[in-house]
Amino acid sequence: MANVAVIGAQWGDEGKGKIVDWLAERADMVVRFQGGHNAGHTLVVGENVYKLSLLPSGIVRGTPSFIGNGVVLDPWALKDEIARLGAQGVTATPETLRIADTCALILPFHRDLDGLREDASGAGKIGTTRRGIGPAYEDKVGRRAIRVCDLAHLDDLGPQLDRLTAHHDALRAGFGEPPIDRARLIAELREIAGFVLPFAKPVWRDLNAARSAGKRILFEGAQGVLLDVDHGTYPFVTSSNTIAGAAAGGSGLGPSAVGFVLGIAKAYTTRVGSGPFPTELENETGERLGVRGHEFGTVTGRKRRCGWFDAVLVRQAAAVGGITGIALTKIDVLDGFEAVSICTGYKLRGETLDYFPAHAADQALVEPIYETMEGWQETTAGARSWADLPAQAIKYIRRIEELIRCPVTLVSTSPQRADTILVRDPFSD
Repeated sequence: MANVAVIGAQWGDEGKGKIVDWLAERADMVVRFQGGHNAGHTLVVGENVYKLSLLPSGIVRGTPSFIGNGVVLDPWALKDEIARLGAQGVTATPETLRIADTCALILPFHRDLDGLREDASGAGKIGTTRRGIGPAYEDKVGRRAIRVCDLAHLDDLGPQLDRLTAHHDALRAGFGEPPIDRARLIAELREIAGFVLPFAKPVWRDLNAARSAGKRILFEGAQGVLLDVDHGTYPFVTSSNTIAGAAAGGSGLGPSAVGFVLGIAKAYTTRVGSGPFPTELENETGERLGVRGHEFGTVTGRKRRCGWFDAVLVRQAAAVGGITGIALTKIDVLDGFEAVSICTGYKLRGETLDYFPAHAADQALVEPIYETMEGWQETTAGARSWADLPAQAIKYIRRIEELIRCPVTLVSTSPQRADTILVRDPFSD
């Protein structure tokens, strides 16, 4: 049995939560390997809707869930999320949830800096969630981060605080903000440490032992390949690697452990926040997609920008992301369109491109080349087999497969976990 990594093949918000939840039924454990609580996954289970930001989606099923070392952890956000899910009847205990003791922490001054920078950026705004993700990753790479394991050694934190405050106090002064209150920070960390530390484990050890025992591991990515710090639409990206290769480093398992890579893509395209978007539809069609697809960010509540499916971008995401197969979601949103379009290439200064250029100026100028197909008037909502799909919807899916050079292995036809067409079981490879 293969392990499976689930990653977004667009700009995030592709419906990974439902797919991970659906796969978690057959997995022995689920592990988040990058990002923070800027990522939002929505799970619909019967009449219940669960909104997750930091916790792995397996937690709702009671599948053992792990937060890997590649995640940056806001301990206060963790406590709030566990409490919120507890009110819905979902319990997270040290038996069902384990957090890598090497996770870097998101601290209050990271959130402050995130907001201060964004407010001062003017036209250069990136569109962050202002939750401190980027500044926390900067401190991790700068070797001045406070980690989960440090919560058990707060009396020894002096040298790390010296490094942190030397960096952050200078930045804060530039924004007219007072220096970090070290005494207050230590007091806040002491207060939250008792909550976090029972969950702290050498996750790499637990996962390697599980792999040796033949357990099936589901790796849960956040955001999408087009937001990858190296391969995305830089600088309008997140602060971590979102590709499947990050699952190895962000969990403490070797690259051979990753197995089948399932990329999630909507049957159209959306994006939250700033950045290039070649197929964006700023018209009635774009509005129709947004309304029918309920396109608002799980974490931010921001309205998503909508457009036609971009096969160039998904093909590129599949290549750099190491994607084995695609899970196509929200096909039902396209029900009732007289015609549907797919972007098959770009025009840039008279030249035809079959890839998305790296520079932001070129990205802003590309013009999509569309192929238009007949739509379908029948409903795909709730379909659970190919036989339930209209012929034109099947043609649309098959054309996407050809253009992205990657098979569609799963089709989601509603937010409900059972409304899924399985073409190829990722865990069987």
